Amino acid sequence: AGPGSYTVGTMSERFDCHYCRDSLQGKKYVQKEGRHCCVKCFEKICANTCIECKKPIGADSKELHFKNRYWHDSCFRCFKCYTSLVNEPFMLRENNKVWCSNCTAAEDAPRCKGCFKPIIAGDQNVEYKKMVWHKDCFTCSQCKQVIGSGSFFPKGDDFYCVSCHEHKFAKTCAKCKNPITSGGLTYQEQPWHSECFICSNCKKQLGGKRFTAVEDQFYCVDCYKECVAKKCAGCKNPITGFGRGTSVVNYEDESWHDYCFKCTKCARGLANKRFVCHNGKIYCAECPKRL
Repeated sequence: AGPGSYTVGTMSERFDCHYCRDSLQGKKYVQKEGRHCCVKCFEKICANTCIECKKPIGADSKELHFKNRYWHDSCFRCFKCYTSLVNEPFMLRENNKVWCSNCTAAEDAPRCKGCFKPIIAGDQNVEYKKMVWHKDCFTCSQCKQVIGSGSFFPKGDDFYCVSCHEHKFAKTCAKCKNPITSGGLTYQEQPWHSECFICSNCKKQLGGKRFTAVEDQFYCVDCYKECVAKKCAGCKNPITGFGRGTSVVNYEDESWHDYCFKCTKCARGLANKRFVCHNGKIYCAECPKRL
């Protein structure tokens, strides 16, 4: 910005106003483009109009100009914060409004999705999917505590801290009733922590391993054989239901592997066949006749 192209003085010689022809001798006058005129005619005809207040910039006023635009020095203020911009950096924006550098930076800065105020250089912020928040504005939708740069879970337009997400959305373990935040497994449509789904006897985790459920208790193969499984009346080994001989024969409070249930005399297999019990021993239908 700088002064306009005219001079102001007091006429000591015989001159008349270029416009109204009044004598200028002994009076204040303005010389512009080689013409002398009185102050009144200058303000009416020659003076530049202030782009801010729309009034003439008189001979007694300080004038500032920029790119063929003119201001009173008192009108040369930031459109946003009204700070004087005389001898200060500024930006000419839409509608010929001047802005200070601070307001320009704030106006062009991204807006916080929380408080809708600008996020300016140096502010701590959080960005997620082209959205941005002041760090202190990024809060949990449930407890309203500041998440900041911590872990969070998005749900639609809401964001949850780890604790609130666990209580609101996480599945609950069928045993300990606490939320399952990661991993886990499912048995009979119920979720379990891996560390909760264990053998009732040896306490080893059963995830991914063979096990047997007995009256809401779970046993690994070894513990089931040792502690729970019935012993075969024939071979005296546990009947586990695993591997060979998954079928079981039960008779009068005793059990057999299907391959162990055979005639005491001829060793014929009797599973799903007629048999006779004589003196506590099992026989096929023919062998008792030969005794």
